[in-house]
Amino acid sequence: MEDINLHFTGDLHAIENANNLLAALIDNHIFQGNELDIQRVTWRRCMDMNDRQLRNIQSGLGGKFNGVPRDDGFDITVASEVMAIFCLAENLEDLKTRLGNIIIGYNSKDEPVFARNLHAEGSMAVLLKEAFNPNLVQTLEHTPAIIHGGPFANIAHGCNSLVATKLGLTLADYVVTEAGFGADLGAEKFLDIKCRVGNLVPNAVVIVATTKALKYNGGVPKDEVKKPNIDALIAGMCNLKKHIKNIQSYGIPVVVAINKYDTDLMVELDTIKTFVNAPCVVCESFAKGGEGAINLANTVLDTMQDNVTLTRPYDVNNSIKKKIFDLSHNIYGASDVIYSEAAEKMIEKITTLSYDKLPICIAKTQYSFSDDAKLLGAPEDFTIKVNEVRLSAGAGFIVVICGKIMTMPGLPKVPAANNITLTSDNKITGLF
Repeated sequence: MEDINLHFTGDLHAIENANNLLAALIDNHIFQGNELDIQRVTWRRCMDMNDRQLRNIQSGLGGKFNGVPRDDGFDITVASEVMAIFCLAENLEDLKTRLGNIIIGYNSKDEPVFARNLHAEGSMAVLLKEAFNPNLVQTLEHTPAIIHGGPFANIAHGCNSLVATKLGLTLADYVVTEAGFGADLGAEKFLDIKCRVGNLVPNAVVIVATTKALKYNGGVPKDEVKKPNIDALIAGMCNLKKHIKNIQSYGIPVVVAINKYDTDLMVELDTIKTFVNAPCVVCESFAKGGEGAINLANTVLDTMQDNVTLTRPYDVNNSIKKKIFDLSHNIYGASDVIYSEAAEKMIEKITTLSYDKLPICIAKTQYSFSDDAKLLGAPEDFTIKVNEVRLSAGAGFIVVICGKIMTMPGLPKVPAANNITLTSDNKITGLF
């Protein structure tokens, strides 16, 4: 666990280096004379660290810009387009092509300048060559597992790499893959982006629920969710029902797994089963390992269907605004979408550049169906606010940033780093 969480195979470092190599090549090109006439740089550096101080900076340039600082900033590595490309590429040749398709800025005619114009895709692919190989590890019970890639689900598409999933499908009769935060973010992007790119159709979806999350959505403060509260549990069931309804709208069979905690009461677990309109199983794998998930596994096998036909919440060929509204309305429950002036301009620009037929990747809070983390349960008739729109031409989707989402998070008041240390015998502790 420590090895996986700390550096692992160095994949994140390779992605960070590839991203920042491109940034260095951009600035060097401008310094050396700016033959491509780059007048506006949109490519940002990244690092694998939460550091709010780097969200907005000014970076200096020599050359044609005479050292005049420009507004700039860092993203966290998992929010970078390189990470998204890494996880959606079919093979190394596709990886190189997608890297070349990254838009790094615009020239004096307001035309896009691509990474391939800098001949950057080859060296970036070289840095990613070994990292592109999926990583085979094992669980405590020696079950094989592939861990590869990790784009944020509330910023990017939130799934492991396409090559890892397809590799798994060639090696086993059944493959279980995780799709980011809640079914409105991770599952939606898995089904609407990754499955579209990889031509994948799942046979079933497992939605994980907990009594704690349901009570929280029923109005109980976080520090009291372990206490018995049937009324709050029932009040919060609307949230789970909405997630189930969303997945069923795709035409995929659903199984609900109740992730059991030692503080859960049997009456609470039975209450959830009573309200769920889908097969529902208590899962005790955290405490009992594989033995605690046998019933869940058998239920999934009984529920799976072959030849599933996906019904998606929006038509990818519609306009950008139509796709955003359909997704916001059909999956989140919103009745309206409003846009900042900057978002309006970028949508117009993306359309002019003929990238408007790409799928949508909405970045929002994972704590609510809305873009307001405090709006719990299953809200209806709310308004989604689009603050920013970014074109990820290499990854092949349009990022729509809503609410207070930031692509460079900050550390909490008490950082996890405060509890991580080495013991006297050089063992790592505090990562849990």
